[in-house]
Amino acid sequence: MPQNTRYRRTLTKHHKIAIAGVATLGAAAIAFSAVPGNAQTTTAEPATGQVAYSSEQIKDVKASVTDQLANASLKAEAVAAKKKAAADAAAKAAAAKKAAAAKKAAAEAAAKKKAEQARKAKEAASRSAARAQVKKVVKKTYANNLDGWIKEALDIMDKHNIPGTYNGLYRNIMRESSGNPNAINNWDINAQNGVPSIGLLQVIKPTFNAYHVAGTAWSQYDPVANLTAAANYAADRYGSIDNVNSAY
Repeated sequence: MPQNTRYRRTLTKHHKIAIAGVATLGAAAIAFSAVPGNAQTTTAEPATGQVAYSSEQIKDVKASVTDQLANASLKAEAVAAKKKAAADAAAKAAAAKKAAAAKKAAAEAAAKKKAEQARKAKEAASRSAARAQVKKVVKKTYANNLDGWIKEALDIMDKHNIPGTYNGLYRNIMRESSGNPNAINNWDINAQNGVPSIGLLQVIKPTFNAYHVAGTAWSQYDPVANLTAAANYAADRYGSIDNVNSAY
């Protein structure tokens, strides 16, 4: 007959021990059954071709096989447990490595974000400083004529909260000096008292000194200084230079 082509399983050490144990028990059982019922359990001279076994010997064989099977099972369990512990340790190490990598990536991202914010803040500060510098450097200029003097005086008056309009200044300038910053009155009572009226709005020295506006020249002949001091005096006495329509 052809040989059986089914897969043959390789006998494990566990299987071999079990088969050996069964074979031993079988041989013992056969030998034991061959002993006559009235015979003694042990003989000094066993019959030819026969082996006599006592019940104690059979028990010992059974116990030995059982112990061997138990030991094999324990060894297999120990190997499995060891493999499981190794697998668990590897998984734990992999998880720890992954967590460390994630933490490092988060720290790097945070550092990068912080650096970017610092860079943007520095750039913003630099732009702000540049704008301030440009603003500081770019100074408003005025024409060196009556129109420019009035406009500059109005800007200074605005900074010092001194009321007055272009029209109010211009109207009084035309009446007092016709727009001549070097005009001087040498005939009125002020001139007779030694303090003649001078400049665009004909301001005497004591009034000019009392109402002089900070940041302007200390000269009655200076157009802007003369206008701002006169407007400051008019605001104190009349409420505004716009309210002045005659000598004041």
